[in-house]
Amino acid sequence: MDDKLRNKLQDIAERHEELGEMLCAPEVVGNKVRFLAASREHADLRPVAEAFARFRQAEQGLVEARELLADPDMRELAADDVKQLDAQVQALEAELQRLLLPRDPNDSKNVVLEIRAGTGGEEAALFAADLWRMYGRYAERMGWQVELMSTSEAGAGFREVAGLIRGKDVYANLKFESGAHRVQRVPATESQGRIHTSAATVAIMPEAEEIDFQIDPADIKLDVMRASGAGGQHVNTTDSKVRLTHVPTGVAVECQQEKSQIKNREIAMVLLRSRLLDLEIQKYEAERAAQRKSQVGSGDRSEKVRTYNFPQDRVTDHRINFTRHNLPAFMDGDVGDVLTALRAYDEAERLRDRDRD
Repeated sequence: MDDKLRNKLQDIAERHEELGEMLCAPEVVGNKVRFLAASREHADLRPVAEAFARFRQAEQGLVEARELLADPDMRELAADDVKQLDAQVQALEAELQRLLLPRDPNDSKNVVLEIRAGTGGEEAALFAADLWRMYGRYAERMGWQVELMSTSEAGAGFREVAGLIRGKDVYANLKFESGAHRVQRVPATESQGRIHTSAATVAIMPEAEEIDFQIDPADIKLDVMRASGAGGQHVNTTDSKVRLTHVPTGVAVECQQEKSQIKNREIAMVLLRSRLLDLEIQKYEAERAAQRKSQVGSGDRSEKVRTYNFPQDRVTDHRINFTRHNLPAFMDGDVGDVLTALRAYDEAERLRDRDRD
């Protein structure tokens, strides 16, 4: 390991220790903003600090094992230790190189998940519902919480559905899911047994808090109206449905999920802030894609990212040419291997970009 990298890692380790002490200080504990900022930074630095501690421990062990090579009685045993420790040091250095890649500031955030039926009519709406269930089951596996925010039903499926997913590193795990998802299967309503192709779009947006994205109240147009559809006595009797429009961008959101207009407005504000932050992320990703030929995400949400082929029992992610079978398990939330492959691909590309620079 070169001195520049070692010094950087030493600074991170010292900063991590300093933050740990700060989090116990009364003046920090009593200040919500400072405590939250310090907690986030401490958590972000922990993986690097802990990996560097393991690296130094393995490196010291390697030095001691090499010294024992001079002892005839210990040479054979020491040689085995040198081999194992040398491999461990190299693996830890590679891990540290990966951990030092610039971290997406949104990785630790909760996400707003939006799924919309695309081409395919009723079958597309059913597929949108299947995707909603798939992500919900994956969230259960990860110990995350899912809160339904808004729905627009279409028969037994969804024309559109949105929800908030809370948990550890939700955005880091799901951020590459955005895009057009295509399904090929025989619909339940198909009497001739013909395979239909339908689609749904998925948007993964980091939950934008007020501290992350400030909106001038003067830029928001509020419309209230009667709710429609299923929902009880409040439907069509009270002005509970809310539409918020961000005038400068034209971005509009609607919510009629709750009986209370106030509650619907709160949910709509979360959706609006998240969509506006997502627009900024898409602009950045589009610029990033223009600078490199290969990428996991280009910022283009119309890009076909994955095909679910039921007759062939396979799912294929087109961005990384990853194919796996057992589609029923995948639709039941067993999607971790694909998400891991997408993150690994992105990390490898960023390492190559850094080396080229």
